[in-house]
Amino acid sequence: MENFAALVDKVSALLWGWPMIVLLLGTHLYLTIILKFPQRKIFTAIKLSVTKDKAASGDVSQFGALATALAATIGTGNIVGVATAVALGGPGAVLWTWLTGVFGIATKYSEGLLAIKYRVKTADGTMLGGPMYALEKGLKMKWLAILFSIFTAVAAFGIGNTVQANSIALLMNETFSFSPVWTGIILSAATALVILFGVKGIAKVCGTLVPFMAVFYILGCLVILWINSAFLGDAFKLIFESAFTTKAAGGGFVGTTIMMAARYGIARGLFSNESGLGSAPIVAAAAQTRNPVRQALVSSTGTFWDTVVVCALTGLVLVSSIIAHPDIDHTQGAALTKAAFSKIPYIGSWILTIGIITFAFSTILGWSYYGERAVEYLGGKRLILYYRLFWIAAVFGGSVLNLSLVWGIADSMNALMAIPNLVALLLLSRVLIKETNKYLWEGRLDEAGE
Repeated sequence: MENFAALVDKVSALLWGWPMIVLLLGTHLYLTIILKFPQRKIFTAIKLSVTKDKAASGDVSQFGALATALAATIGTGNIVGVATAVALGGPGAVLWTWLTGVFGIATKYSEGLLAIKYRVKTADGTMLGGPMYALEKGLKMKWLAILFSIFTAVAAFGIGNTVQANSIALLMNETFSFSPVWTGIILSAATALVILFGVKGIAKVCGTLVPFMAVFYILGCLVILWINSAFLGDAFKLIFESAFTTKAAGGGFVGTTIMMAARYGIARGLFSNESGLGSAPIVAAAAQTRNPVRQALVSSTGTFWDTVVVCALTGLVLVSSIIAHPDIDHTQGAALTKAAFSKIPYIGSWILTIGIITFAFSTILGWSYYGERAVEYLGGKRLILYYRLFWIAAVFGGSVLNLSLVWGIADSMNALMAIPNLVALLLLSRVLIKETNKYLWEGRLDEAGE
């Protein structure tokens, strides 16, 4: 078992090495350029995300689809993951994470566009879409669509289920001495109450939970930044200098280089916002929207909120806290995050605890939908109930088991998901250009699609 675990770690490291980072970041840059910087329309996109489009066909509102995607995307990686990037790559990693989010907006936009363009309506009126349908209908590559669905179904039980449940159980045990068994029981019951109602139930809960958890966490970050206000100028300076120069990072950082800052910052940004992985377009296909570009814009705001806002705030909190309190242990991501939030008198640890629990639970809900649609593509609706029951059981299992091996498998499956999705994005780039020019740059956003 130890040999197998070591092999899994090597495969994961290989899949998430420089080739994958270059492929994902290269796709972000390529799509940004050929689509004429859709990032310019981010405020229009935010407005559309909270505008109901009831006349359009779809299963849930555009905001419901966005909230579900954000629920799956914003997770513990936004908190502990950014801290890990800072610990390994130095303060400069924060800027690279942020830049990855800025350019990743174009990729998330493109995924949302293809999701609507190639979605299908079932006999009962349900909307289905995602990379598997773009590969099958747009490129006639059903074999690659099947592979994407398999990778998604497997990855969902790892990164979107068991490891999230495990994070909650460990936190509850360490903070409140609460039994992992009871955490598993409560978490499984809560998950069952939501996912058994399908996408509408998931979207409704996420539509309430996501704004709450985001505002709650952001307010916590702002309080810390206010406490560290005297050090913000130095924090910005340190982040920029460490990202582009070989100058000593300061603040106790030793041995970090430009390459290390770029590697860990870019990798964390790519992994946290999931732009290019192909997960978010699965739920984007269920949105009520009159044309593909409207939903594409709404989808793009997911990366904006996740990385450009939340990850950037987290990074600034961490770096300013290190400067303000040089005694903080910044060599371990989890310890660094905990130390930074402990500086909020009385309630700091509670803010961090509630943030991680809500982030992790919402990820369980969002990824349940991704996995469900992947399984349905592979075997039809008859598998959905069995899948949901297995998902609920896995939540309990994740709460009580040691999951060191699962992390490596899940990371590998996430990387393998990205490859078919990127094939669809790159080979269908002409479709992306045509639809974007028609609806976005010719001012026809309010027109109904073909």
